[in-house]
Amino acid sequence: MNFDATTAAPALAAITDARLREEVRRIAAAADRPLEEHSAPLGRHAWTAGAVIILDTPAARQCISGDCPRRPGILLITGEEPGLLDWQTAAEIGAEQVLPLPAAADTLIAAFTAHDHRTRDDGVVVAVAGASGGSGASTLSAAIAIAAATRFRDHTLLLDAAPYGGGIDLLLGIETTPGPRWPDLTIETGRISAAALHEALPALAGVSVLSCGRASTATELTPTAVRAVLDATRAAGNLVVCDLSTERAPHATHILETADLVILTVPAHLRALAAAESAAARLTARNPNVHLIVRGPAPGGLRAREIADALHLPLLAAVRPQPGLSERLERGGLTVRRRGPLRTAAEAVLDALVEVDTTRPISPARRAPRPIPHRPQWPAARSTARIPLRPSMDTCSDPVGAR
Repeated sequence: MNFDATTAAPALAAITDARLREEVRRIAAAADRPLEEHSAPLGRHAWTAGAVIILDTPAARQCISGDCPRRPGILLITGEEPGLLDWQTAAEIGAEQVLPLPAAADTLIAAFTAHDHRTRDDGVVVAVAGASGGSGASTLSAAIAIAAATRFRDHTLLLDAAPYGGGIDLLLGIETTPGPRWPDLTIETGRISAAALHEALPALAGVSVLSCGRASTATELTPTAVRAVLDATRAAGNLVVCDLSTERAPHATHILETADLVILTVPAHLRALAAAESAAARLTARNPNVHLIVRGPAPGGLRAREIADALHLPLLAAVRPQPGLSERLERGGLTVRRRGPLRTAAEAVLDALVEVDTTRPISPARRAPRPIPHRPQWPAARSTARIPLRPSMDTCSDPVGAR
């Protein structure tokens, strides 16, 4: 992914006052600037996506209550000269300017120009979730991070967000490598240095690994700690791959709302598809950018395309089993070869990051769920036309063998 590129990003508005809302629409049209309107409080994905965010005071108060982090490009608008509450709100939310409209219309147009692009130097967060235990989310997460470190030659962080998963360092075979794990980190101020984190963490194949521990009592991850790590690494231009597995705790919700891309891994059998329906609904409620990877084998002939249609998710890749992967994980930890199913799946995710503007939703409109196919007659899985794959799940990778 080219982190140096710039991409035009939308202006986002959350305005409770109808007159101010119409005024901002008029000014945006005059400036020829697309405007996306949201209700307050904004979700984390929208909050981080817009090049500029326009709020009136009531909407800003809701965003403050919703624990939205400070970021550049926030403008507070008022219908008259700002009062004490307006200035207090601007200070709390970190607004760059307080603009009374319509008097400050020219200033708002100038702000549109000043925040015309969102630079990709901010880094990218990818979250990988599993439909159920054994879906292969952890293995795929690790493979994506290793492939990214090789391909981008930049700082890459693999973040273990599953405190009851046994530790992703064990999957990688670096469980004895010195360095802090989540239980060793103390983050009280909500801030952390990305450079210091990379320096301290155990690493493999160019990937820094922040793993959970294996104590008899697992250490719960807090949203504050996860937020501090993600904010620091994103600001440093890192690629962060988060292994969510099946986590649903508050820290996992924060990751979902922050991620630029979410991958759902689903084994190609009916029970996994049944579990994936609720998982897909939960993920898309938190993030519009959810893609699907279907993992073989398909003992009942279930097609990847039918799984994607049932879940109403775009199919990123169908993946076949990788021979010998389970034994390698048991005996020495994960290795990602230059060629093979696992590498192909990881590259498909990285290609999606390159091709997709992560400031915009990439999943289709949410619709009512379709019923699960009943006793389907399925030969080998197929992928979407956008990422062509041969039949028989032959060129697709498979994160099989992981938790």
